[in-house]
Amino acid sequence: MESQKVPPVTGAGFDPAYVPGLTSPGAEAVAEDVKDTVTEPDETTEEVTREEPQDAKPEPEPAPAADVDGPAMEAKDRRGSITVDATGVRFTLDDQEADFTWDEISAVEYGTSRKRLTVTVHTPNSRWYPNDVEAPDKARLAEWTDQLDKALDAYFED
Repeated sequence: MESQKVPPVTGAGFDPAYVPGLTSPGAEAVAEDVKDTVTEPDETTEEVTREEPQDAKPEPEPAPAADVDGPAMEAKDRRGSITVDATGVRFTLDDQEADFTWDEISAVEYGTSRKRLTVTVHTPNSRWYPNDVEAPDKARLAEWTDQLDKALDAYFED
């Protein structure tokens, strides 16, 4: 009887970092990439980077979100926040931030559970991005949902 060579089983059940279709590069490819990116600086590059165009004007800084007229909602807890204003929807969680302008959003939905507010932003490419914050009490949660309704009515086009 001939022994069959069985390929190893792969998948998320065996490797949580497994993503179908993605393979890690071999050690040789990584060494080549590192070798290609490490280059000696030449004098012409340094001179170009030090020179600044004389007629260049500094770009104006965008106005902070607090200066925007109209209804706005900001919900914060100890780890993150959800902000909805005239510029769009902004999520933060720990040191990560995601900004969505109203042009990038195809739908916004929200839900509440006990003292938690969950807001989900849907984009035109069929992706969704949820974020949630915990309110200190149910009265604050009701206040957040009321402000969110007003902000979505004002800025989001059906």
